[in-house]
Amino acid sequence: MTQIATTPARAQSQVDTLLAGLTLEQKVAQMFLVSLYGEQLTEVGRDFLQRYQPGGVVVFEYNVPAEDAPQAVTALINSFQQTTIAAGGLPLLVAVDQEGGMIATLETGFTAFPVPYLVAAAHNPELAYAYGHALAQELRAVGVNMNLAPVADVESTLENPIIRRRAFSGDAALVAQTIVPVIQGMQDAGVLAVAKHFPGHGATTQDSHTELPMLDLSLEQLAQRELVPFEAAIEANVSSIMMAHIWFPALEPTPNTPASLSPAIIEGLLRTQLGYDGLVITDALDMDAIDLTYTAGEAALRAVQAGVDLLALGPHMGLQAQQDALQAVINAVRTGEVAEARIDDSVRRILAAKQMYGLLDWQPLDPDTVGARLYLAAHAQLVDALFAAGITLAYDSAALLPLEAGARITLIYPGSRPQIERECRVYNQGFNALAVAASPTQTDIDFARDAAARSDALVVFTQDADYDGQQQALVRALPLAQTVVVALASPYDARAFPEIAAYLITYSPLPPAVPAACAVLFGAAPAPGQLVVNLLEALP
Repeated sequence: MTQIATTPARAQSQVDTLLAGLTLEQKVAQMFLVSLYGEQLTEVGRDFLQRYQPGGVVVFEYNVPAEDAPQAVTALINSFQQTTIAAGGLPLLVAVDQEGGMIATLETGFTAFPVPYLVAAAHNPELAYAYGHALAQELRAVGVNMNLAPVADVESTLENPIIRRRAFSGDAALVAQTIVPVIQGMQDAGVLAVAKHFPGHGATTQDSHTELPMLDLSLEQLAQRELVPFEAAIEANVSSIMMAHIWFPALEPTPNTPASLSPAIIEGLLRTQLGYDGLVITDALDMDAIDLTYTAGEAALRAVQAGVDLLALGPHMGLQAQQDALQAVINAVRTGEVAEARIDDSVRRILAAKQMYGLLDWQPLDPDTVGARLYLAAHAQLVDALFAAGITLAYDSAALLPLEAGARITLIYPGSRPQIERECRVYNQGFNALAVAASPTQTDIDFARDAAARSDALVVFTQDADYDGQQQALVRALPLAQTVVVALASPYDARAFPEIAAYLITYSPLPPAVPAACAVLFGAAPAPGQLVVNLLEALP
């Protein structure tokens, strides 16, 4: 991690000098992470950056083209930085959501990293560190210096509509053990990590993108589960913590006040009780949990008054609303509603973070050489290693695995994934294979039932069968005592057919999952992964 200052005193002096040279408007603008629509910087966007010189920009899917994405994103970020700096502003924080798995802003041309479940299942701090480091390397390669990850939430209910596979585990201790090396890997590669969503989003049954969830947990309950990963992240010096748009009545007595706008939670719990002095950032302020109640200006002002350092305005907030948010805070300082010293506290933290990560000495990146900076081949090997270490045999009650070489085996798999049959034939040429629809038809089910009558063992590859009644029907049509299910995605597929003899989980449907699964099925490799969800509790 590149640092400009060599001593704490010199670093503090540089921050103080920069802060003293900023106007009120520039200081307030440092607290905003804005969004600019388009794959190229528009004239309207250019005018916005020149006028306000914000502290940062978040890159969203609409900024990323379908082709030549690494080169295009590098050029776009260069234009953001050059425009802001030329107007007299400071170099930008440039953030993305790159959690791995389901949430990844940068996809085409970048490594497809697996879901966090698999990283936790590998139960290997060195691999977790390498995962965080590799994610961050690819971000820095295109000019991104802040990752809105990792998710520190504990998956505490199957009814959660938004976290689920974004979490590392349903076990708080395992989440904590895993996110620490992930954070360290990211930050050692020069990217600010953001632990989210404080004080915990894993136990909600509502989606804060569409409404304000309420979580009625006491501080004692939170301390036993939700806060455990965040405390570990704080101990690991995580650069930033993102606040959840969730109301916690036990912590915030004012009705319908989310944690992201709560002084009691930000200043009381996070700052005072947990001793966190890093950057505090909101979740996107255009989410319905906020914007159904507050205007952009009201939300921004409430967040600043609550103690937030960085306001993420979100992908769907237009430029006029973003200007309103900025102006509301500027006006509040001018009228004395917000003390300028309060702004200075946040800006000092922001400048210190930029200084620590070498962001104040910005240099453009060459889009044409981005490929050499991505390390895609090395990262592909890392993904293979994660699957080999994380693949999990949840149970094998009939000791069917490894499959016997001379047994009559039928392998049933989605025909859209021919790789499955091809990879498994590396280990066994004699099995019968049946390709079915991703959501099997009744004809598929009938063929599978007929094949089962001529088989000693059956292997069924499923993908999110817990959401697909047709996949469930196919498995239940088979003799379950002879059936092995390989879950390529959700670890909860077995909820629909708990009587199966053996259950193998890859957690992620990425292509490297298939050779890892085939190797385990036919005895060429173990399944060393740790089960990261409470499957016994989930089964009927």
